[in-house]
Formats: sequence, structure tokens, C-alpha cells
Amino acid sequence: KTKYSKLLFRKSDTVPEELHHLVQEGFLTLRKHGCFFQDLVRIKGKDFLTPVSRILIGNPGCTYKYLNTRLFTVPWPTEGYDIKYCSPQIHDACKALIRLNDYLHVEAVKALQGQNLFETKEVEATTVTDREQNFATSLTEKWSVSTDQSGCCVPEDDCVSLQNRTSYNLTLLNYMEPLQMLYLKQEPYFGMGNMAVSWHHDENLVERSTVAVYSYSCEGPAVEENNEQKLKGRDPAVWHVGLKVAWDIETPGLALPLRQGDLYLMLDDLNMTHQHCVLAGFSPRFSSTHRVADCSRGTLEYILGRCELALQNLQTDSDSMALSLKSLEAAVVKQAEEIHNEVEFEWLRQFWFQGKRYLKCTDWWLKPIAKLEEFWRKMEIMTSLVLSEVGKGNQIDKQRGETISCFLLVLTERQKLRKEWTER
Repeated sequence: KTKYSKLLFRKSDTVPEELHHLVQEGFLTLRKHGCFFQDLVRIKGKDFLTPVSRILIGNPGCTYKYLNTRLFTVPWPTEGYDIKYCSPQIHDACKALIRLNDYLHVEAVKALQGQNLFETKEVEATTVTDREQNFATSLTEKWSVSTDQSGCCVPEDDCVSLQNRTSYNLTLLNYMEPLQMLYLKQEPYFGMGNMAVSWHHDENLVERSTVAVYSYSCEGPAVEENNEQKLKGRDPAVWHVGLKVAWDIETPGLALPLRQGDLYLMLDDLNMTHQHCVLAGFSPRFSSTHRVADCSRGTLEYILGRCELALQNLQTDSDSMALSLKSLEAAVVKQAEEIHNEVEFEWLRQFWFQGKRYLKCTDWWLKPIAKLEEFWRKMEIMTSLVLSEVGKGNQIDKQRGETISCFLLVLTERQKLRKEWTER
């Protein structure tokens, strides 16, 4: 009640049967079409292949970055977008996932509202120990402040925030066959057994946004735990989600069994205050993890806007059609070259490194990527023009020195990153 109060667990019989059927059929369709892929992620300068296979599905033009790897959404059916799928079955699978997404959004809003009401009654009605009294008082004081988004009496302007923090823009689908894995790490703190995914916080999310997870193990009737297993700990044949308080191994961890169609929600700031892991069972398992990804720097619209900003410094002579730069000011040059790096290393190289795998589902990204490549080529010309101009020495020495200094810093970074990507 105290350490894990923001975790909400729902058994499968609380979810509409029709939704179960659509989503589970969608999982199997995507697996049948070979749409799940292991990601090559980078941790402390080294590349690792994830034991879990994944696919990202969500709003058109969204991306999600974790462990230095950018995933590009297979867009789910969205009004106003022309999305061509490789087969009608893949279209139906994506449609099922947006149905699940809408359902989980509604459930998350209700859960947060219900939790706020419950916590208010708890504080008012529960007799607490002296040690807990100050904590409860501080919570009550926070709730009375209208600017606090966790308040139980939610101000009108916070209703928008509540919606935003539960409006999932994508889902990261996971698939794993644990018995095919030669080695799985052991959970190190509580003896919970084999881990499919180690302890972590989910990255790149809107602050205090809820994460919702739907789980589907490809197994028959639920395996009953016998008394011996209950005494020793969790049933190793059953998948579990593990939770613990971040940077705290004194507080007991929690391991919840996940049966076919169960779901859980990590409400409000739970993803920040706690870590979670996935404990492998014996059967293959799918999960759909719905997130409010922080897309402030991760949408197609964003990066196209950045490219257009950089290219404002490029002009074409109306007679000769020769290209030249409008300004050689240090700040202008630096901004353009930083955007040059961003489009190359955060988008183009990331896409062609792993994103092209999604062509098995749809070719939606090909046109936007071609446009980004066109912009990148113009930025390459801009870099050559800067080199040419600063080499002439026609500028005032101070301005020229500042421009060269800024320019070299960004070029050095570009050279270093190109070397890293070549090695990968």
C-alpha cells in the first residue's frame, strides 16, 4: 500500500473479450510476417543485441529513442494520413493496437482519478504512526496546493495535464522465446530468477506520464503454483513483472505473475521513483507497452523544421544559380552545422542502420527519409561553402576566428561520430 501504491494490476477478465481476441491475433500476425526484430543498442560505448525482439507502432512520424537507438514507428491507421501496409493483416494488427491504446488511455485516466480519491480518504481516515505522521502531513499539504498535479481535488487546468500524461502516442511491442535463449541474467537483489529485461526506468517519456502494459503469454491454462513453489518464491514457468524502489534493495521487491491478457499500469511518477524488470517464464510471450513518449525532438515534423531553419542561410543566385551563404556569423554557422550533425546521426544513420527493417510492414518512412537526405546534401554544400569562405581570409580577423573556432568544434564532432558509425 505504501511502497507500490501507484502500481495498478488488472486481471484479464476485466478486459473486453473482443479486445483480447483482436490484440492477440495482431501479435501472432506480426510474428508470422517477421515484424519483430532484436535491436542493436549501445551501452557505455559497446554494442549489445537485445534478447527481446521489438517493433514500434504509433502515431505517424513519431520515433522513440532508448540506449542510443532510435526506433521509427510503423504508423497505426490515422485519419488524414495515407499509410500503405504490406498486407491487409498487418493493417488489421496495427488497427487492433490503436484500439488497445484507446482503451488503456481511458483506463489510465480513471485509475489516476480513482487513486487520487482513495489517497484522500486514506489520509483522512487512517491512523498513522508517529514516524509516518510527518510524511502524511507533507502529502496533505502538497495536495492542497493547486499547482501540484498529483492533487486529489484536481483543478480544472490540471484535467488537461491528466489527459496529456495518459494520451499514449506509441507502443513498443516485445516478443521473446526464453527457452531459445542460451543465457539469461539472474535477478541480483531478491533472488527472483531469470530476467528477460534487467532493472531499469523507461526512457524518453513525458514527465510523470503513465506507462500501460498488456501481456500475452502463448500458453494453455494457467499453471497452478504448488505449495513448494510458493514457499521458495515465484513459479519459474510463469512470466512476472518485478518492481523495486529505485536505488533501494532494503525494501522488499515485488514480483507479480502475468497470465494471458493481464495488464498493469505504472501511474504518475512510479517509473521515476521505482525500477522494473521482466522475469522470464518458460513460454513465448508478447507485450504491448504503451507510452507517452517525449517527442519534442523526436518527430518528423520537428526534424524537418530544424532542416528548414539551417537552410535559411543558403541562397541561390537568380542568374547563375550559384549557391552561397547569406551569413558567416559564428552563431549562424554553428547552428546550421549542429543541425547538419543532428539530421545525419540522429535520423539518417539511425534509419538506415536499423529502421529499414520496418519495410516488412510499410514503406511510409521512405519519402520523408528521402526528403531529409535531400536537405542533408544541401547542408554538405553549406559546409563546403564555409570552408571556402573562411579560407579566403577576407573577413575581419576577430569574426573569422570566432567562425572558424565554432565550425571546427562541430566538424570534429562529426568526424568522431562518422568514425564510430563506420566501426558499428
